Amino acid sequence: MGANPILGVLFHWLGGFASGSFYVPFKAVRKWSWEVYWLLGGVFSWLIAPWVLGFILVPHLTQVLGQQPFGVLAWTFFWGMMWGFGGLTYGLTMRYLGMSLGTGIILGLTALFGTYVPPIFDGTIGTKLHTIPGQVILIGSVFALLGIAITAAAGLSKEREMDEEQKRKAIQEFNLRKGILVAIFSGVMSSCFAFGLDSAVPISATALHFGTDPIWTGLPKIIVITAGGFVTNLVWCSYLLMKNRTFGEYFGRAQAAEENGGSKWAGSAVAALDPGDPPVGDIAAEGGLNSRRTRVPLFWNYLFSAVAGTTWYFQFFFYTMGETQMGKYRFSSWTLHMASIIIFGSLWGIFLKEWKNTSALSKFLLGVALLTLVVSTIIIGYGNLLGLQLGGH
Repeated sequence: MGANPILGVLFHWLGGFASGSFYVPFKAVRKWSWEVYWLLGGVFSWLIAPWVLGFILVPHLTQVLGQQPFGVLAWTFFWGMMWGFGGLTYGLTMRYLGMSLGTGIILGLTALFGTYVPPIFDGTIGTKLHTIPGQVILIGSVFALLGIAITAAAGLSKEREMDEEQKRKAIQEFNLRKGILVAIFSGVMSSCFAFGLDSAVPISATALHFGTDPIWTGLPKIIVITAGGFVTNLVWCSYLLMKNRTFGEYFGRAQAAEENGGSKWAGSAVAALDPGDPPVGDIAAEGGLNSRRTRVPLFWNYLFSAVAGTTWYFQFFFYTMGETQMGKYRFSSWTLHMASIIIFGSLWGIFLKEWKNTSALSKFLLGVALLTLVVSTIIIGYGNLLGLQLGGH
């Protein structure tokens, strides 16, 4: 099957929907600390899903990976580890800024670095941008960055209109200063996934040689990149599990402590203790603190974490499918992916009522941002289609 940029844009939109949606199931997790559900979700997104889909759709998967030079695997794995820092702090950004503002800052930086640094590094950027299709794609990329910037402006406008109580009701751990710093770091490091995809091109070529359908040749690349990301997240989450003594939460041993009429979790919780939760076991006094066991919905926590992790994986499942359809200007795939994530992440923010009590100005800015992002995907898709029609000239 030949390249089809229109189909490629559709695949990128599906990937953006998966990425913009994956954090929503985590909101249904109760009485688990962040590191507990984040690591469990990561096992599904970084290990289980890539290998399962890889074995199903890529013939001779182990041979494909086994024939790679050490340098290809090492660099791909390295960029995966660097990306892992971005993915790790993405979750922290959601806690501090919410989906609307957080994704705006992160994905703006990720789109800029991930789209243009790889072709600059390999020396092909000049050739690409000196063609008419390349210039059209550049215009679309500018629209995408503009749309992301307007999204962030809408988020800032919304933040200024909310009092502290409203902020913490919508985003329970809201912290603008800390969130901005974490978001910048996350955005830059998240772009390393694009570097990993670029380093792993030989893996796709080998998969094609072993008879893999061209549309699935990107799946083995994801296995190596996400393995690197898993290592980064495993180290940090293991540290938090030991530091906060929260490993027992996997077995229902979450413990709430009441002090001076307040409640807090041992660890860093995403959801506050519901005062209506029935106690399990006896109330014990220790060190001046009254602690009580509370029921933890283990089945649902495992299920929602697994759904969140698997949903995350599908962003790059569809991304690699879309990339195969973009022709010689496939570097534009990263911008399409980021724009799509912002669109669907913002729509989820609306659905989750993050914008419910905001002013007409904030809502107008969000509407303009979404329109600009949709236009950007159309322009980029047209640029890739033009590249096929003109042969890149």
